[in-house]
Amino acid sequence: MGEIVNKVANSALEVFDLEDYYPKGERVELDISQWLLEGFLLREKDFREQLKQYDWSQYADKYVAVYCSTDAIIPGWAFILVTVYLTPFAKKVANGRLEDLENSLYEEILPTLDYTKYEGKPVIIKGCSRKPVPTGAYLLAAQKLQPFARSIMYGEACSAVPLYKKK
Repeated sequence: MGEIVNKVANSALEVFDLEDYYPKGERVELDISQWLLEGFLLREKDFREQLKQYDWSQYADKYVAVYCSTDAIIPGWAFILVTVYLTPFAKKVANGRLEDLENSLYEEILPTLDYTKYEGKPVIIKGCSRKPVPTGAYLLAAQKLQPFARSIMYGEACSAVPLYKKK
């Protein structure tokens, strides 16, 4: 029996792992319905007063997703006002749920990367992750890699799904 050879390690295949770019830090959601009358009605004076009294320091150095859990019709300025209070404390504020926040983080990070190292190479976008990498991040990664990569696959080297091949 011969020596076991790791063909993947010896190949030109480049692995693009989105977890490598996952920002460290706690993620939390902030539901603004807590400041609405019965969770549905925004009374501006009461809303503003409650925001003034709220302890915003609990969001220090956290990534915050701001949303409303009820079907209330919320004016746009209300989300902006909450963001104004959060900004001195939070690392980042995004509108929506945690997945929206994660997408927002990757939308900032992925455009800043240098993709030239993938020029003319087969690339696999690593599929299995232990961190909550959103689908939107995979879509953006494929868009950023496509002008450079010879081919793009998804998954793991042993079971990759082909997605793109340069003509």
